Amino acid sequence: MTSVSRIEPDLGFIQDLQNVGGLDLNKCYQCATCSVICPISPMDKPFPRKEMIWAQWGLKDKVVQDVDIWLCHKCGQCTETCPRGANPGELMAALRNVAYQSLAGPRFLGRWMSSAKHLPKLIAIPAVIFLIVWLITGSIYGTPFPTPHGEIEFGHIFPGDFSIDPIFGLAALFVLYTFYRGISTMAQTFKEQPRTFVVGFHRPQSIWVSLWQVIKEEVITHKKWRDCGTEEPEEAKFKGHILLFYSFVALFIVTGIVAFTHWSGKVVGFLDMPYPMALWNPVKILANLGAIGLVVGLVYLTKRRLNAAQRDGSSFYDWYLLATIWVVTLTGILSEIFRLLHVAGLSYIVYYLHLISVFMLIAYLPWSKLGHLVYRVVALAHARRLGRVSTEISTEQKNQLYVL
Repeated sequence: MTSVSRIEPDLGFIQDLQNVGGLDLNKCYQCATCSVICPISPMDKPFPRKEMIWAQWGLKDKVVQDVDIWLCHKCGQCTETCPRGANPGELMAALRNVAYQSLAGPRFLGRWMSSAKHLPKLIAIPAVIFLIVWLITGSIYGTPFPTPHGEIEFGHIFPGDFSIDPIFGLAALFVLYTFYRGISTMAQTFKEQPRTFVVGFHRPQSIWVSLWQVIKEEVITHKKWRDCGTEEPEEAKFKGHILLFYSFVALFIVTGIVAFTHWSGKVVGFLDMPYPMALWNPVKILANLGAIGLVVGLVYLTKRRLNAAQRDGSSFYDWYLLATIWVVTLTGILSEIFRLLHVAGLSYIVYYLHLISVFMLIAYLPWSKLGHLVYRVVALAHARRLGRVSTEISTEQKNQLYVL
């Protein structure tokens, strides 16, 4: 006798999706235009049609465990061509948002990152931490804007050894641990999915080989963004993302050099680098080039987001990361300009805001859109290992069937 499965919709899940960008979910009538138009969806069980069904039915567990929500790069073609205005691209982004909250704790941070009403709390955490540091060091110098020897040095108010490095070091450890838990949860959900039949000319490779291929062929080149299309909106997204990516790589290198020379210089004196660095210092030049790259990339992405908002609407979650990177970039540039102009008051105030925004960018990273830099890469590696992404199959071996 055929068994009957009873579907138990999670109405709270549907409401959560609507709160983070899936407002038009119920407009979908399953015409499958979105799956047909998507340039990067696999031929077998393509997305996002099935995700639209699962979301409408409130099948949270089904959706959160779906690797395909991470394969979507939100190029927007499905949204532009949807005859009902159901915005499937926005729905896929909303599904990833909910998945972030489910992958790792603390869960309240995931909820805070999804709603503008919690923004003051997100700002207050680093604001209070750095204000306490400022009050302590300011009382030592007898002024909140010290300029000993006529020089403005941010290390006087926010000393690296006793405030910046410990605070951001702990934040980085917290983020790494959160990602570790999230990736572990993601890997477990992938294991629980049904076995997949893969047609190909070689046996499934290891997850590490797949991960390296994803990094080499997709992350470094941003190939999937390019595959989304060559129209102006897609081109702007590609340029904006790749500029931001390599600008952050440049700034990460700068930060690493600064940390290495600072701490190693305490042991080997000649490795110590004088601060503030001269403008012609190669490390400083790289930092300034990274800042310029961020501005140009942000202009591309902001323009595209504004156009998309006029057409499809937008949510707090869409703007949080973009706004945070803007604040990080502008406060970093302005703090340097005010320091060079010897405007102590503005220099320290803007630098204080810079520290707050950098903390918000780093410490909340696992729950922001920037978290896909980790989760999407892991999912792409898993999909590649399963054969969930398109591969060329040699004609003489096309009938071979392998089971994972």
